[in-house]
Amino acid sequence: MYKIFFELSNGIGIIGVLFILIAYFMLNAEKWTPNHVIYQFFNLSGACLILFSLFFHWNLSSVLIEIAWITISLISVSRNLLAYLRKKSLPVVCSAIADKV
Repeated sequence: MYKIFFELSNGIGIIGVLFILIAYFMLNAEKWTPNHVIYQFFNLSGACLILFSLFFHWNLSSVLIEIAWITISLISVSRNLLAYLRKKSLPVVCSAIADKV
């Protein structure tokens, strides 16, 4: 099983690089915004795929940057998810308060 993952790891890492480059291009082409879900998905997925390849072709500095990239992406995803949930539940809360008044 290890041998299969080892052989696939370079290709998986290249797909990760393509994900990050596509996200960067779409951001600069103003097709996506930093808060766009697909932008965050591409960044997070790309970093995870690159990190996977680095487990088989170790490079400490690259591992550190990918961990940082994943952490920042997760913070951004969670922040946007919380904002969405607050926005979604705010009308419900406001109508519940209005009903009691």
